[in-house]
Amino acid sequence: MTASFYRPAIVLGLLSAIGPFAIDMYLPALPEIGRDLGSTTSVTQLSLLAFFVSFALAQLVYGPLSDMWGRKMPMYIGITIFAFASIGCALAPDIESLIAFRFLQGIGGAAGMVIPRAVVRDMHTGVQAARLMSLLMLVFSISPILAPLSGSAVIEFYGWRGVFWAVMAAAFIGLLLLNTQLEETRPPHLRKESSIGSALGAYGLLLRDRNFMTLTAIGGLGITSFMIFLANSPFVLIEHYGLTPTQYSVAFSINAVSFFTVSQFTGLLGARFGLKRVMRIAISGFALTMVAMALAMNSGMGGLYTLAAFLFVGYGFLGLVIPTSAVLALEDHGEIAGTASSLMGTLHFVISGIGMVLVSLVFDGTPFPMVAGIAVAAALAFVLTQATIGRRAAISAAE
Repeated sequence: MTASFYRPAIVLGLLSAIGPFAIDMYLPALPEIGRDLGSTTSVTQLSLLAFFVSFALAQLVYGPLSDMWGRKMPMYIGITIFAFASIGCALAPDIESLIAFRFLQGIGGAAGMVIPRAVVRDMHTGVQAARLMSLLMLVFSISPILAPLSGSAVIEFYGWRGVFWAVMAAAFIGLLLLNTQLEETRPPHLRKESSIGSALGAYGLLLRDRNFMTLTAIGGLGITSFMIFLANSPFVLIEHYGLTPTQYSVAFSINAVSFFTVSQFTGLLGARFGLKRVMRIAISGFALTMVAMALAMNSGMGGLYTLAAFLFVGYGFLGLVIPTSAVLALEDHGEIAGTASSLMGTLHFVISGIGMVLVSLVFDGTPFPMVAGIAVAAALAFVLTQATIGRRAAISAAE
């Protein structure tokens, strides 16, 4: 692969990581934020949920804008909003203010999540798109791998507010990269065909597209399993198992290493066996691992190391599911890639938000509600895959 292939992956991955960086970096601080602002665990978790809600809904706007205005301008707008919201989070005097600024931060961060997928579709399709998407995810992995570790270091010296000053700095670096390292991939003559009316029509078309909706739902359920872990793991690993914030950051990062390392085999496996077959086998392994984890933890035989081992293996399988489902969903919608990426991202986070809320309602500080929620999401993804992707389609190579 040439430098012209790697450079967009690096830049797009870093831009995609800005929003999640604001999640992962402050995870080790969740218990401290609750104590400092006099909030309960459930209310503190709302600062995470508020980000996800706005992050999901704003994607519906950025995608059509990127089809109408080009890919770069909406990213400039979104990252700027994100930077100023980060300042508000750093200065928040109470939990209500923090939740409000986190909501605004999610609106800005959504741009970096939805538009890079459209850029990938602008540049490539099929296995080449899968390779670029997996490379993008490798760079994107800087967030869940390094953010909790750097977050715990920042928290130790500067407290939880320092985290938001750090993500503000990351946003300004993102603006610099966007200005100097990324070329526009949506030419003006294609933008003329895009409008608010065409965007609404495209959403209607996508909602009626069974293939797009199925693949989006499968990917969304996979992401839900990770988001359930993300929202509950600080309380399970720090408060239940007694890990320090730094130890928690290491444990969290190990799962991210598994996910993003395995994802790098997507292009190779897809070229040999076909993307649909790779996804179907990966979903089966993912579901089997996570259901086995829930059964082991419920039996009383599982402890911290058992939990960590199952998560490591399960999220490795998930590393093959997310890029393949995204590439296959966007495959037939190049002319409305921004809008399609928007709807996909929104549905992913709506599904994830529902899963997070349901688990939070039964969360009791022990690991089982978390692992049960992860297992249910994985099992639903498996059932949906088996019900909608026929065997003949599953074994044929994506063209």
